[in-house]
Amino acid sequence: MGILNVTPDSFSDGGRFTARDAALRHAEGMLKAGATLIDVGGESTRPGARAVSPVEELERVASIVEAIAAELDVIISVDTSTPAVMRETARLGAGLINDVRSLGRDGALDAAADTGLPVCLMHMRGEPGTMQDSPYYPDIVAEVRDFLVERMAACAAAGIAADRLILDPGFGFAKTLEHNLSLFKHLDALHGLGRPLLVGVSRKSMIGKVLGHEVGGRLYGSLALAALAINKGTHILRVHDVAETVDVVRMLAAVAAAD
Repeated sequence: MGILNVTPDSFSDGGRFTARDAALRHAEGMLKAGATLIDVGGESTRPGARAVSPVEELERVASIVEAIAAELDVIISVDTSTPAVMRETARLGAGLINDVRSLGRDGALDAAADTGLPVCLMHMRGEPGTMQDSPYYPDIVAEVRDFLVERMAACAAAGIAADRLILDPGFGFAKTLEHNLSLFKHLDALHGLGRPLLVGVSRKSMIGKVLGHEVGGRLYGSLALAALAINKGTHILRVHDVAETVDVVRMLAAVAAAD
């Protein structure tokens, strides 16, 4: 899953792809590099990010989703928590809803159910603006597992079948470095939920804190975690650096296929 942020303030590439043509060319490049999904986001969810209105978010993403759907043969994921954005981008050709708030906003469950699209549910406490204010968990793995079970049940009650769900542990969302590392180490504990896992750690601060690198120097740490995630049974990797990550996946697949 290649990341396409059409925001002015995302932590890694904010402002680079807000124009329609720039976004389309970047999506095309990621597709050629081996991405099979493009994740379009119009609201930054970095720590401390400001909220945007539904109208502003839709203005950012609608034309880009429509353009990608018209010109590229790729699954479009929309990174949104906003019911109106879910409905409109589904109409324009989106194939997946990727919601960091796990359909927690008012009306989101009904909107997602009405689209008929698959949904990725992610663990987070609070909101991006405050989520890093002293997060505490007696058992981070159990907390994430229990939260996802509860959201899966809410989806079932809204008419969203389990086979439409993907699960994301939410690395970097309301978690300290220690939480992130422990959760990654025990990632396979989430397989008991019976749904595919999505992992998004590309260029995140957990890599910077371990390695001492700013955002631009986190490629190798991102690739190391990508390899670990695949070996722990992850199905989807959400990344900025598609070509490099595809090389990692191909080498792992070649070894796995050997006699």
